[in-house]
Amino acid sequence: MMEEPDVVVIGAGAAGTGAARTLVKAGLKTLVLEALSRTGGRASTAKVGGNVVDLGCGWLHSGDRNPWTRIAGEIGITVDRQPSAWGGQFRDLGFAPHERDAAHLAFERWTERVSTTPPPSDVAADALDPADGWTSYLQALSGYISGDELERISCKDYAAYNEASTSINWRVQTGYGALVGAAMPAEAMVKLSTPVEAIGLDGHRIEVKTSAGTVRARALTVTVSTNVLAGDTIRWPSAFDAWRAAAMRLPLGANEKLFLEITGQAPFEDETHLIGDPRDASTGSYYIRPFGQPVIECYLGGAGARAVAEKGQEDAFARATDQLVRLFGSDIRRNLRPLVASDWSRTVSIGGAYSHALPGHSDARLTLAGSLDQRVFFAGEATHTTDFSTAHGALQSGERAAREVLAALQETP
Repeated sequence: MMEEPDVVVIGAGAAGTGAARTLVKAGLKTLVLEALSRTGGRASTAKVGGNVVDLGCGWLHSGDRNPWTRIAGEIGITVDRQPSAWGGQFRDLGFAPHERDAAHLAFERWTERVSTTPPPSDVAADALDPADGWTSYLQALSGYISGDELERISCKDYAAYNEASTSINWRVQTGYGALVGAAMPAEAMVKLSTPVEAIGLDGHRIEVKTSAGTVRARALTVTVSTNVLAGDTIRWPSAFDAWRAAAMRLPLGANEKLFLEITGQAPFEDETHLIGDPRDASTGSYYIRPFGQPVIECYLGGAGARAVAEKGQEDAFARATDQLVRLFGSDIRRNLRPLVASDWSRTVSIGGAYSHALPGHSDARLTLAGSLDQRVFFAGEATHTTDFSTAHGALQSGERAAREVLAALQETP
């Protein structure tokens, strides 16, 4: 390992990348420790069977103001600015136009209530109007957006994200995960497959114990997920208790992706989309032939994603195939085969998808973003008050934490 770096960054995801880019630009010796065997964190691009798929984040949300758009240009990666097929229902299968209009109106009305007349409870489910008749659909959307049911979502938190979002979503054909990985600065020392085991704050230097030994540094930037910070895979010092309590109020939701390979002649068209069953809160959302590739991406959130961990990937693939068969007919079963799937909830160094604030606890994001004794600095998507749950929110949080490190070290001999 680098001998006595200026700063240790825990995590080589988007936040760790943002921190490392800022720190090395300022000339600081920076060591990035990553438990996984790759960089990128929850941004993960896989190449399977000649196809390029993103198992984690795949869309540059708010692409017109997303800093990853700029970074992609700087390192020579093309951003695809074509509009998403989300919201469409291929050939109106299983979701007639008049039903979609009613469901979309119910979502718009719920969003308006959450933003302008939120319930005193701050519970997003309390803003539902059962008379709309689309509660299951709204719960499915909550699973995709937040990874959890509306009963566990803060209205204030959701409204903050919704107000800041530009609703412009772009992609990178070579993969969002590949973009994040390529952005890690060469000047940083990155140690992969090196999980952190414990943190010590008693000495003059911060001690970071890893599976490869102990390293000491002047400052520490922590970018792990809220589930890891609140959990016990790392032995955290008692001084972290306030941050760990905040992390518990910002749990990771459940989201997983399944990719089905399309074989032979099948009635699937490029860049199309549909919801499997809009009246099932655990339904899959299917993006068909992205970039013309012979794959179908099944996106699961909330109950649908939790079922993957509970029942296994084989069951999840079978359920997704059954949903598509009900829409397209039994003949397509022979055209679909499992390709690859994510497993975020059971990835020990992550433990889920992205954060959402529990009702009444949106302010926990500010607590989590605070520094400890001007020695330890926290970053990650969960510390961003408006762009949480995104790779650009994570990036910006890492840059913010790095600026705080630089200010602190300038003041400290």
